[in-house]
Amino acid sequence: MEQFRHRLLQAAAQMSVALNEKQQDQLLQYLELFARWNSAYNLSAIRDPAQMLERHIIDSLSVVNLCGEGALIDVGSGGGLPGIPLAIMCPDRAITLLDSNGKKARFLFQVASTLPLPNVQIVNERVESFVPTQPFAGVVSRAFASVVDMINGSEHMLAADGHFYAMKGKLPEDELSALPKGIKVEQVHRLSVPNCDGERHLIQLCRSE
Repeated sequence: MEQFRHRLLQAAAQMSVALNEKQQDQLLQYLELFARWNSAYNLSAIRDPAQMLERHIIDSLSVVNLCGEGALIDVGSGGGLPGIPLAIMCPDRAITLLDSNGKKARFLFQVASTLPLPNVQIVNERVESFVPTQPFAGVVSRAFASVVDMINGSEHMLAADGHFYAMKGKLPEDELSALPKGIKVEQVHRLSVPNCDGERHLIQLCRSE
């Protein structure tokens, strides 16, 4: 995957994300593992590694500077997006990857042990069933069906002053108008993702007083 290093650095610079050599190596190693395991584990419908770089890894890097601080859980992590790139970029931050699919959880274990990523914990459970020992400062998701489903499924994991971070394409006005009582939109970030044809947004939500 060495052929993708220049493109990775170019896109990161456009998003004001600084990558040291170790982080570059880890992201490219993750891309290699993702491409290798994808056919057997159905991690993504995208089969071309160049497109995986653009649509998965670079897309995930677009939120690195926007997901706050403290312990973070990536719910419905799938193939580790955005959790693995976030863990690579924030090695001192505890990041939990939660997915109910056993095959995908096994892939995540492989990634965390191969790179390695000691700050990552993998949980193979349904989002509604997982009860953490300590609440998280942040809950992030890139693949949940709706913002409302994300909140309803994972609010029990969030610290009192914590934040939800929902990665979306076009701004889902209908979902935001149906938010559960006690939840409000705090910020909406329009993401600038290189080579992305459509809109990308990060919606930051919190509990209202």
